[in-house]
Amino acid sequence: MKYKSPLHQTVSTTPTEFWNDSCSVPELTYAIEHGATGATSNPFIVYTVLKQALGEWKDRIRQIIVEHPTWDEEQIAQQVYEEVGVRGSKVLLPVFETRKGLRGRLSIQTNPQWYRDAGRLVRQAIHFHGLAPNIQVKLPATKTGVAAVEEATYQGVNINATVSFTVPQAIAVAEAVERGLNRRAKEGKPIADMTPVCTIMVGRLDDWLQVVAQRDTVVVDPGSLHWAGIAVIKKAYELYRQKGYRTRLLAAAYRHHMHWSELIGGNLSMTIPYEWQIQFNGSGIPVIERMQNPIPKEYFELLYEKFTDFRRAYDPDGMTVQEFDTFGPTVRTLRTFTASWHDLVNLIRDFMLPNPDVK
Repeated sequence: MKYKSPLHQTVSTTPTEFWNDSCSVPELTYAIEHGATGATSNPFIVYTVLKQALGEWKDRIRQIIVEHPTWDEEQIAQQVYEEVGVRGSKVLLPVFETRKGLRGRLSIQTNPQWYRDAGRLVRQAIHFHGLAPNIQVKLPATKTGVAAVEEATYQGVNINATVSFTVPQAIAVAEAVERGLNRRAKEGKPIADMTPVCTIMVGRLDDWLQVVAQRDTVVVDPGSLHWAGIAVIKKAYELYRQKGYRTRLLAAAYRHHMHWSELIGGNLSMTIPYEWQIQFNGSGIPVIERMQNPIPKEYFELLYEKFTDFRRAYDPDGMTVQEFDTFGPTVRTLRTFTASWHDLVNLIRDFMLPNPDVK
């Protein structure tokens, strides 16, 4: 019998699927060979891809600059950003066609600076939707982003909610998608081929509680902090099943193997960076269903008792939509994504206005 890697076993023996957490063509090719059915991108990922493959892109970047003599560096950066994503989407096109449009999409993230402007987010989402047949569009699970999720869904965009770490955010996104789908269906517009997704960045919640523990001198078994994101996505998964939401959960922000192994068996997706795919495929961790397993009681009780922000993230009514934007992981992630967008713009600036002091 031909050997199957642990990730390939995961997708071939359970309902769990995985995506490649990058639009890098070599990394995406590896992932598809091991069973991946999707991919994600964002400003940091695209910036990283460009830095790694600048030799392949520098002529195209210069060509875009020449073709659009009035464009500023943000406009040039936006065009490059889109083209990097579309190139990745082409690698997934055979999966998209084989799965009749229900899998094989690549997510492109809307401009992270616009997290407060639903109109701009929706307009860009519609634009991204038209770039290729297999595009998924990332919108932030912020107060304004949730409204954009509903409207973009109504407009026929396959959304992927990002900047999301909590059960309240996952519920708000799913409810917004339901409203958007119902509006479409009421008007006779097709919805059968729509595959909305809600990301929960499990590792970033873990990261935040580690910051809180150090900041507030909260002394707990450090092992408990590795279970926070897992507890949240398992809770959200349970609620999604109970309520019959048509949105699929997606686990992101990997920090250790349990962000994969503890979710095996769930009817959800996982967007896994290439480096973690290599580690998981080289591990001896058995591929067995664990999604139904509860969080160790002692760890859950520590998290729930000691961390207000864990309770806010775990309880369905732990936060209002108005509080999403000020939640610690939201602020940290928006700052990271925005900084990465500026890094990409700066990279383009170096092509448009090369440093005269350097030969």
